[in-house]
Amino acid sequence: MTKCSLSAAVAFLMMSPAFGFTANSVKCPNLESSALKASGVAQDGLPKMSTAIPFLERPKFLTGELAGDVGFDPLGFATNPELLIEYREAEIKHARLAMLAAAGWPVSELYDKKIAAYLGMEPVLDAADRVPSVLNGGMDKISPVWWGFCVGLTAAIDLYGVRRARSARPDSGYFPGNLGFDPLGLYPSDKEGQKNMQLAEIKHGRTAMMAVLAFVLQEAISREGVVDETPLFFYPLSQTLRSMLENVVN
Repeated sequence: MTKCSLSAAVAFLMMSPAFGFTANSVKCPNLESSALKASGVAQDGLPKMSTAIPFLERPKFLTGELAGDVGFDPLGFATNPELLIEYREAEIKHARLAMLAAAGWPVSELYDKKIAAYLGMEPVLDAADRVPSVLNGGMDKISPVWWGFCVGLTAAIDLYGVRRARSARPDSGYFPGNLGFDPLGLYPSDKEGQKNMQLAEIKHGRTAMMAVLAFVLQEAISREGVVDETPLFFYPLSQTLRSMLENVVN
C-alpha cells in the first residue's frame, strides 16, 4: 500500500467518473436490439403507465428488456434504443464503482490510520477521521503518481469495454456492462439465472450510488466520519451499547 493508503482508493472511486467512466458512444449497427434481448426477457403485456411513477406513461423505449427497467425516465433522456444502451453502459459502470466505494469508504475510516502507522506513513484521513473527498477536502494528500495510475487504469478498462462492444456480433449475447470478466464462474448459464444476476447487480448498484451520496453529504454536514457517527453498523454491539451508555451518563 502506498502513502495514499485505503482512503486514496475510495477517493479515486468517487472521482473516476470524471476520468472517462461515462457512456461510450458505441455505434454498433443492429447491436442495440440484441443487447436489449441479451439483458433480460421482455415482459408481455406491459402496462401503459410507468411502474416507478404510476401517473406517467411508460417511456416508449423502456420495454422491460433491460434488467431493472421499471419505466423510470421522467425527463425523457432515452430518445432511441442506441442512446438507451449508452445510458445503461454508464449506469452499470457507476453502479459498480459505487458498490466498491460504499464498502471501501467505511473500511478506510476503520483501518487507514492503523495501516499508515504500521507502514510508517502519514494517514490521509482528517482529524475527524473523514475520508478525503471534494466536500471534505484532503484530496491534495494523495500522491499525483497514484492519480496518474488510476487515470491510466480507468482509461484502459474503458477502452477495453468500447472495443468489446464494437466487436460484438448481434448474436453474441453482448449486453451493457458485459466485459467477459467472471474468473470464479459465478454467472449462471441459464437465461433465468442470468436475468436474476443482472437484476441483482443493478439493484445493489443503485442502492450503493445512493449510499455513497449519503456518505458524502453526511460527512460534509455533520463534520464527523460515517463510522464514528453510525458505530452500530461497524463495531461490536456490546462496544456500541457501552459507548452509548457512557454518553448518557456523562
